[in-house]
Amino acid sequence: MRMDDERESRNIEDRRGQRGPLGGGGARIGGFGLIAVVVISLLLGVDPGVVLSTLETGQAPATQQAAQAPPRDDPAARFVSRVLASTEDVWTAEFARHGQRYEPPRLVLFSGAVQSGCGTAQSAMGPFYCPADRRVYLDLAFFRELAQRMGAPGDFAQAYVIAHEVGHHVQNLLGRLGGGRDNAASVRTELQADCLAGFWARQAHETRRILEAGDIEEGLAAAAAVGDDRLQQQARGHVVPESFTHGSSAQRVRALKTGLAGPDSGACLGRG
Repeated sequence: MRMDDERESRNIEDRRGQRGPLGGGGARIGGFGLIAVVVISLLLGVDPGVVLSTLETGQAPATQQAAQAPPRDDPAARFVSRVLASTEDVWTAEFARHGQRYEPPRLVLFSGAVQSGCGTAQSAMGPFYCPADRRVYLDLAFFRELAQRMGAPGDFAQAYVIAHEVGHHVQNLLGRLGGGRDNAASVRTELQADCLAGFWARQAHETRRILEAGDIEEGLAAAAAVGDDRLQQQARGHVVPESFTHGSSAQRVRALKTGLAGPDSGACLGRG
């Protein structure tokens, strides 16, 4: 990806190295309970934001320390910041085109564990979006897992992950997030976020020419790598389709392709 000359977002918080209290308002997840949630999330590919919002209620707790921007000599964090800025530009323009105002999310970099408005989350649960505080949470170590354990390396694979979580924010702003707790509703929500990630990539490339040869293939490989069927096969040796929460590899690839091909977000959101 050609991101070196792109602007960086101001909506990024660096909480790496911070330690916070385990728990917040509402029901708390104790030590073994939290481990169980992590294990279930890894086995089933469950979005931790969905799990935690089910188990915990209440307002977002105050940040333990003042949020700060990533250091200038951190290329990985700066790449994330540039991708986030690109999503801000694309969605600001798209919302304006439909007579609406886009309010960008904040992205929190953390390491190990983090306290969010949806409760306490650990790195093993992967990146997630919390609608309660309108923040995307990301441990950069996930990108190493994506490349090494899941076989989906590349900068566009990483950008796809960020754009997918921002897609959940777009859904939240439009009142399309949380439309049911059953697995089928969860799959629809996740596939739509994949589609929105593809739409972002298309629009960003049309305006800024950010994509290079092989980038699209990297994104499609990442989408396939996080399909429920592939994750379940790797974790348990068999697939249970009725337990899918994000969609199969084929479904996720198809959703991303739909967004990449669509000149308007309506291809993802079902509006004309």
